[in-house]
Amino acid sequence: MASGRPWGRWLATAAAGCVGAAILGLVLTVALRRDPDGGEPMAVAAIEKRAAPVSSAPANPGPVAATPQGPASAAQLEHSAGVTVTRAGEDAPEAIVITIPDEARTQKLATAPDNHLVERSRYGLLPKVGPEGATPAKIYARPLGPEPATKPAGRIALLVGGLGISQSGTADAIAKLPPAVSLAFAPYGTELERTVQRARGEGHEVFLQLPMEPFDYPDNDPGPHTLLTGPKAPDNLDKLHWALGRFTGYVGIVNFLGGRFTADEGALSPVLRELAGRGLMVVDDGSSPRSLLAGSADRARIPSLKIDRVIDGVTRPDAIDKELAALENLAREQGVVVAAASALPVSIERINRWAQSLEAKKLVIVPVSAARGFRSPKSTGSIGTGSTKPTGSQQ
Repeated sequence: MASGRPWGRWLATAAAGCVGAAILGLVLTVALRRDPDGGEPMAVAAIEKRAAPVSSAPANPGPVAATPQGPASAAQLEHSAGVTVTRAGEDAPEAIVITIPDEARTQKLATAPDNHLVERSRYGLLPKVGPEGATPAKIYARPLGPEPATKPAGRIALLVGGLGISQSGTADAIAKLPPAVSLAFAPYGTELERTVQRARGEGHEVFLQLPMEPFDYPDNDPGPHTLLTGPKAPDNLDKLHWALGRFTGYVGIVNFLGGRFTADEGALSPVLRELAGRGLMVVDDGSSPRSLLAGSADRARIPSLKIDRVIDGVTRPDAIDKELAALENLAREQGVVVAAASALPVSIERINRWAQSLEAKKLVIVPVSAARGFRSPKSTGSIGTGSTKPTGSQQ
């Protein structure tokens, strides 16, 4: 038993030394590696690397369409912008020349109302002569624009009346008629200001139709606030102010009916003095052979015109076409002709179709406001430059 004790002590010492060496080795390993996670349990997993998936596309794909460039892109631009693009020749294959269509050259009209050309009244804004003689007749007129490259064979001014009452008919006329066609609005429509400004935005200059007493009044009644002859004539200025205040931006007035009224100098004169003082143009619609309107306006130094022909007195397409052909002949003979029409669907359709043929005939449509200057260059009137003053508006 005694002999086994040293051996046991040696085994115990050796075992203790092994354990100590193991602990020392572990400490040294952690210290040398400076791994804070050293000694933590670890697991090793094998990762299998798979081959990339084989594409399902065909071995020989067809040619890929290229993104349109050059002329193709220009064609898209041409279509979206609404312009005609003419490409140059071989010397400069990348160059393009852009030709702007007539629609894009629409003459811009002055904004209405111009605060310098209106005064307030109980009926709304009334026109007046502005600073330095500026007048509604001049400021609100459609500009003629640049002179054509070749002198026209003739000029035709068209005034289409009766607008503002039928919303659909008015919208049709604004959309379909050439911008140089002048439009006349009756004072009885709804939303007149908005509709008139839409017409002006499309390039149409506008006129106000004044209701005047016909010979068969009241059986034939133009409507409320009609200008009358006889005992009720003193009320005409108040009625005139009502009509003038219905919308803004008009160049002048044109009579609506009025066979009796336009033949009565006594009833006509006070109204013309008022219109002269407000800087407006006057147009006689030519419906009455006894009318004194244009002549009296001219004597009052108001720019005025009398319509030469009414093209839709007979509302058949063939009859309207015949009148339009007659206008062409008159324009060639006289240099300029002034015509009127109603905003009937058949009239709008025939005018629109006819207007497309004029360029080939070297004829042009001009605004009514410009026709007087072409007809009589030395007698263009003097709007608002004389001593005539408008009667004070009703406040």
